[in-house]
Amino acid sequence: MDVIKLIEYLHEIVETSSKVPMTGKVMMDKKETLEIIENIVHHMPDELKKAQWVIEEKERILTEAIQEAENLKKENLNILKKQIENHDITREANIRAEEIIASAQRSAKSIRLGARDYAKEILSGLDAELTNKKNQLLENLKGDLEKFVLDLERNINLQTNEIKNNIKELRDMK
Repeated sequence: MDVIKLIEYLHEIVETSSKVPMTGKVMMDKKETLEIIENIVHHMPDELKKAQWVIEEKERILTEAIQEAENLKKENLNILKKQIENHDITREANIRAEEIIASAQRSAKSIRLGARDYAKEILSGLDAELTNKKNQLLENLKGDLEKFVLDLERNINLQTNEIKNNIKELRDMK
């Protein structure tokens, strides 16, 4: 069952539920309504789940990169302390640590931008799809409503004509 059908079913339940007089409110079965909502959430497009995964993965990678950078920084400090007498080795360690940190920052930024772009693309696609589905649903509802109104008008005209014919027959009876 897809999300649109579930939403249409929920709409049908609202329309057919018992009305509370003079309030415009309806009484609905809470359990059934919650089950439908849970099904809607369960059937949401996988892109939302993928986008959430991308965000979580981005955060995990950033945390790991920061932790790795901090670990490398601590390692370099220890090396610095141990080899303080040898100035060349200390300088090389600092340079290497800065290179690693810069590389980690570049990687983290690249991953963050990629994740953001991916999430934006997925969410934009989802927004467009939902807009299209909404428009289709509205068009279908509009067509059904127009058909209903035309059928109702036709039935009323038939009934009116029948009544007029009956009135005419009564007048013609003498």
